[in-house]
Amino acid sequence: MALIKGIHHVALKCCCSEEYKNVAEFYGDILGLSVARKWDGGIMFDTGDGIIEVFDDGESPLPQGNIRHFAFATEDVDACVSAVRKAGYEVFIEPKDIEIQSDPRFPARIAFCHGPLGEEIEFFCEK
Repeated sequence: MALIKGIHHVALKCCCSEEYKNVAEFYGDILGLSVARKWDGGIMFDTGDGIIEVFDDGESPLPQGNIRHFAFATEDVDACVSAVRKAGYEVFIEPKDIEIQSDPRFPARIAFCHGPLGEEIEFFCEK
């Protein structure tokens, strides 16, 4: 049985308010994606089969580029962490329950690891 159900979201991190404005305009106004959630410093666009999450809190370009991370949708965050840890990969955020203070509120269980190329991978379970 596969642990992963698909890509839940891709997160973009903007380095300034101007970038954030341009990204929000591109995905919302130009491409016509609907806003799934919005909060102070962030917005999620619904692609119909996943989310594009945009943050407005970057201070400088990220070493991994503008894509902050990608998130796999899963029903078992802890099993994913166990599998990657057993294979020798670094888990840099342990499994934890969160609630994004958006409208509507968004509870989830998450964890992060580094992949084989140093990419940041989030395991994401909507609650």
